[in-house]
Amino acid sequence: MPKSVRDILSMKNSKKITVITAYDYTTAQLCDKAGVDILLVGDSAGMVMLGYENTIPVTMDQMCLFTEAVSRGRQNALVVADMPFMSYQSSKSQAIENAGRLIKAGADAVKLEGGSEIKDTVRAIVEIGIPVMGHIGFQPQTTTLQEGYKVQAKTKDAALKLFEAGKTLEEAGAFSIALEMVTKETSKMISNSIGIPTIGIGSGPDCDGQVLVVHDVLGLYEKIKPKFAKRYLELSSDIVKAIESYKNDVISGKFPGNEHSFTMDKSELERLKKEIV
Repeated sequence: MPKSVRDILSMKNSKKITVITAYDYTTAQLCDKAGVDILLVGDSAGMVMLGYENTIPVTMDQMCLFTEAVSRGRQNALVVADMPFMSYQSSKSQAIENAGRLIKAGADAVKLEGGSEIKDTVRAIVEIGIPVMGHIGFQPQTTTLQEGYKVQAKTKDAALKLFEAGKTLEEAGAFSIALEMVTKETSKMISNSIGIPTIGIGSGPDCDGQVLVVHDVLGLYEKIKPKFAKRYLELSSDIVKAIESYKNDVISGKFPGNEHSFTMDKSELERLKKEIV
């Protein structure tokens, strides 16, 4: 039985929450088997899987496709799907409709970027029964347009703004909040001040949980290597070496060998030869 939002809420102040961002059936299945609590279908799929420069071009159709794949790969984890840029900003009705599409695609909850400016949207989605994870601090969909990639809450005023955003999202009904690239002091303050779990990504050790992209964990994505992403393997170099070995085996005739081939019954082969000759 998959974890529920209630299960995640119960982990606040009792057990760290593990979150992995995944985009496809195969890796979702492996992450689920490893026992992660939440599988996050991030709009970062646009960069990692589709080669976009950022997350802005990602569409609802694409997010639904990735969400369907991940949801088919899970047995135990909660599935949370990102709502992509401009899928919830225009109106509450638009946000509700698109959140519903992700739930129909297999998500258990949706994630929205923003603080006080989206509180009414979060509340509207929650009120129809769809759980919402908030996302404050560095917001890939919009922060890059104004500031680029920068650590958030480095000043008192900036920290207080995030503190208030966390409180506002909790009051609007969010069941958890992702804190991205937030100073660890501010993340600790927010985590201690609200009753819902915080999920950190580059925001220090005092959040209630942590999230990393599976491609960063495995060392598969080379274009961007964030400081906060611990790489547990360097599979990209191993994969290149394996494919080079395959290429060399094909060229040299080493592959395929007899063990990779199928044979005809000898009597059938003789009959065939007679027909051809």
